[in-house]
Amino acid sequence: MESKYLLAGDKSIVVEFGDVIDESINKKVIQLMKTIENSPLMDVIYEMVPTYRSLMINYNPLKVDFDEFINSIKSLEKNLESVDKIEKNVVKIPVFYGGEYGEDIETVANHNNISIEEVIKIHSEREYLVYMLGFTPGFTYLGGMDERIETPRLENPRVKISAGSVGIAGKQTGVYPIDSPGGWQLIGRTPIKLYDPTNESPILLSAGDYVKFEPITKAEFNSIASKVGGEI
Repeated sequence: MESKYLLAGDKSIVVEFGDVIDESINKKVIQLMKTIENSPLMDVIYEMVPTYRSLMINYNPLKVDFDEFINSIKSLEKNLESVDKIEKNVVKIPVFYGGEYGEDIETVANHNNISIEEVIKIHSEREYLVYMLGFTPGFTYLGGMDERIETPRLENPRVKISAGSVGIAGKQTGVYPIDSPGGWQLIGRTPIKLYDPTNESPILLSAGDYVKFEPITKAEFNSIASKVGGEI
């Protein structure tokens, strides 16, 4: 599918690469964003927002001619194939599965007719692509979950889910970066902070990263939590 260039107000454009959730499409989104980041165009760009299948580019129309700006981006896009392959950045996230931090893991196991141990093994053996961030600060939309642990959302969402909670909803898995309402099936929790406004870079993960969940014990959870200042 040929990319589309769409207007989004008077200082934003959206480059669409497709109309489905697909890893190859998302890689084009990330590749274009990283290519632009290393180009002179950044002098006139405020922000870029990647999604599953598109890239929104917010720019200053007072500093660059519109047609010139569009043509520059199209030129970069045409040469994406000649750009060096993006280095794969895998971020390991420790998770204590089950117990009081993963109260729905038995539901996930029963729904799929497997054991809790199998849920943990299946969930932690893959690397998940971070397609994009949204919903709350640092919330990751991950792709690549094994269909053997797919489980519907809760019929009645919880009013509060604690930061660090790892959940499953349909074909998706993810981590709640802050305390918030939510309807995902909770299978564990990480002591690592995915969002910390006191850090220079407050959000741990970026679109294009990969996440690898690693099972840990309750003692290991407490040890890590005490070092990062998380709740125990």
